[in-house]
Formats: sequence, structure tokens, C-alpha cells
Amino acid sequence: MEEISVASDCGEKPTGPIDATSCDYETVDSYNGQLYDSLRYLLQLPFFKYLQIDLYRGCPFWEDDATCTESTCSIANVDESEIPEEWRTKTLSKVAPVDETYHQVDGCYYRDSDFCFLEDPQLGEYYDLTTIPERYTGYTGSSPHQIWRAIYEENCFTPRGPNSALEQAEKCLEEKVYNKVISGLHASISTHICLDHLNQTTGEWGPDLQCYITRVASHPERLEYIYFNAVLLLRAVSRMTPYLTQYDYFQGVSQEQIGEAKRNLEKVVDIARQAGRFDESRMFSGLDAISLREDFKAHFRNVSRIMDCIECDQCRLWGKVQTAGLATAMKILFELNDNVFNFALNSSSETVVQRSELAALFNTLNRFSESIHAATQFMSMTPPPARADAEERIDINHVSGNLDADSPETDTNESSVYRYCRGRAIECVDGATRLWAKGVRSLEALTQWWSEKASESEIHTTKTEL
Repeated sequence: MEEISVASDCGEKPTGPIDATSCDYETVDSYNGQLYDSLRYLLQLPFFKYLQIDLYRGCPFWEDDATCTESTCSIANVDESEIPEEWRTKTLSKVAPVDETYHQVDGCYYRDSDFCFLEDPQLGEYYDLTTIPERYTGYTGSSPHQIWRAIYEENCFTPRGPNSALEQAEKCLEEKVYNKVISGLHASISTHICLDHLNQTTGEWGPDLQCYITRVASHPERLEYIYFNAVLLLRAVSRMTPYLTQYDYFQGVSQEQIGEAKRNLEKVVDIARQAGRFDESRMFSGLDAISLREDFKAHFRNVSRIMDCIECDQCRLWGKVQTAGLATAMKILFELNDNVFNFALNSSSETVVQRSELAALFNTLNRFSESIHAATQFMSMTPPPARADAEERIDINHVSGNLDADSPETDTNESSVYRYCRGRAIECVDGATRLWAKGVRSLEALTQWWSEKASESEIHTTKTEL
């Protein structure tokens, strides 16, 4: 069989401006190697790698036993004796909640400025994120499908004008950004699943190109959204730059390591200034800015609680970390102003952005940097065999409403197709066009075959008569 080119299956890296930003794909690519290396070093520091998370506070939306039968789902927590004293539960629990901006909800809380539910410092266990990879876990079936369906379908913005059909066609910038954030998160998670995948036949772990082609590369916009999220996160780091010195990153770090840690932090900050070009002042600036901002926050808080419904410990942990990281970025960009960041007026930087939020922000940025790095790795791989029709195939699972980031399952429900196509006309038309073209080619081939068979029959009849 003729070998298929890499570009025909994995596509090519996107080029030009990144939509809704002031950056381009080439700039992100030019810095990502350095960003990838510096983040990998920083995330080994106790400040960034230890997070307290309550994995078992329960699903508030549907019945859920929070269990996964696969051995790869389970994870181990860290004893508090390994955590610096000021980060331990007893110390943090002494900090009283502040004024009316604090809202307690079933084992977690949020402040008016928060875009997600935060972890209650008196609950949960500490985890070392460096020992818990984000990868394939075998978490399949209806549960992951239900998670993504809830995230996509239960977080629709309320129409704000009399012509709702027009608003569906021409979404406001805020809604576009929200959708890019969610889709980018989904695509990045899928990329990590494919990058560290278990070969069920050999029992070996490694990149699965076919998985990546199916879940990400066959839909170019998914990789584009990964880049968008990277720029958004970099912009948040850039905006935090004047205040990052307020945090003590070097608890539990030897004197020999401090110099290298500072250099890597400075490198990340410098890259953030160069590539984090997103103009947050364009967001929430219209007549309905206040209601739209609250709508935006309510939706993303809802997403952060949906993550509690994941039945796999490892998947739930990374889902919660990354929604917290993205929520922190959005709070920094869309909610806080320079006066709020004036630490001279505050007793501690923790009153603005907590250590756990900053750690989640950097870990999430690392996830997206790794996804961009992985895209390059996948594009350099030899495509799998028997994929001659790769360009002609339509991802039926995606069109039918399948939103499972780990294991696709076909849903032939017609209403799901309608829901998908309603907001994605271009993708549906493109898919239908490719399917139509494939059908025409098949019909032409069949017609030619019948013509040849008819000619052979005529020749055979003539020879018989002779």
C-alpha cells in the first residue's frame, strides 16, 4: 500500500494570527521549546508541585459512585509531614474567610472575583503532581461522555438581544473566548491521552498517532484552540509579573537550586511578555458588561464542579487542576485591576491570588505547552497503515455529539447531530461536502466497474456466437 504523507493525516502546524489575540502561531512556536524546558524545571519545586485537593466531595449534578475499576485510575496522596508548615491544613484553616465576597458551597467556596470553586483548606489531601501523569487511564463508557456533554451543552449563554438566531451566528467576543477555552482544554486533554497511551497488545506506553489523528489532527481548529489557551495563560503570567516576587517559591529548595530556579522563572516571565499578547480590555466593555461577566463566571464555576463528577481519580485531579488554572488566568485578566494588585494595601499576596491558584496556573500552562510540543512530535511520526481514506473520513462520533475525551462512543441520536450542527455550520457543511464527494467517487467507480463487466459480457457473447 502506498505510504500516506504525514501532512495528509496529521495536518500542518497552523500559521498566521491566532484568532481573538494579538499574537501569531509562529511566535508561540518560536518560544515554546524554551517555555517547555523552563516550566518542567519549575514544576519540580515544592511551591508548584504540591496541591491540596478534595477528590471526593461528590458530584452535585447526578448520582455518581466516583469509582473507576482500572488500576491506572488510582493515585497516591502525600503525607502532610512532607509539606512546608505554612501550606499545611492546620495553618491555612486559621485564615478566616473574608467579608461578604466569600460563599461557602458543599465542601468548597468561591469569592465574587473567582471563576471557579476553590478547595476548602480544611478538607482534601495533598498530591505531588510530578508523580501523577496526565495520560490514558482506561476510563471509558458513558461517564466521560456525560461529563463532556454536560460541559458543552449545559453551559450556554443566555441570548441578550431580540434576534437570538443572529446572535447564534455572530457570537460576541466573550462567548467566543469562553468556547475556545473549553474546546482548547478538551483538545489538550485528548493530546495527553494520545501522547502517553497504553498499547493493549504489547502492554507498552507511548505515543499513539492514530489516536491523535482521530481526536485532534483531523479537526485543525482543536489545535488552534490549544494555542489560544497558551496565549491566554501567558498573558495572565505577564500581567502578574510585577507581583510574582511577593511569593516564596523556594521553600524546601537547596541554595544550589535557587539560582537555577530564579533563571527559569525569569525565562517564563520573559516569554510571557513576548508571546502573551491578548487584549483583555476588549472583554466585558459593552453595555451589558456586568451581566455578561457574571454569566461567564457562573458558567465556568459550573464547569469546575462538573469535574467533581469524573469517576477516575487521576482524570478528576487533572480536570480540577486545569479548570482552576484557567479560572485563575481569567480572574487575573478579567476581574482584577492594578489597584487590586497593590500588595502594599494588602497583608499578603494570598488575599489576591493564592499559592494554590498560582501553582494551578503554572501547571496548566505546562499542560498546554506540552500539547504544542506533542503536536510537533506527532507530525514527525510515520503515519499508521491502512489510512488511504483519512482525508475523506468524517468523524461521525464528533458530529453525533460524542464529547468523550478518552474513548469515543457512537451516538446516532438525530437530535445530537442537530445540536452539534446548529452552532458549527461550517464544520458540518465541510463534512457533508467531503462525504458527498466520497459518494460521488464511489458511484463513479461502481459505474465504471459495471461498464467494464458489460463490455466483457458482450465480448463473451460474440465469441460464443462465433
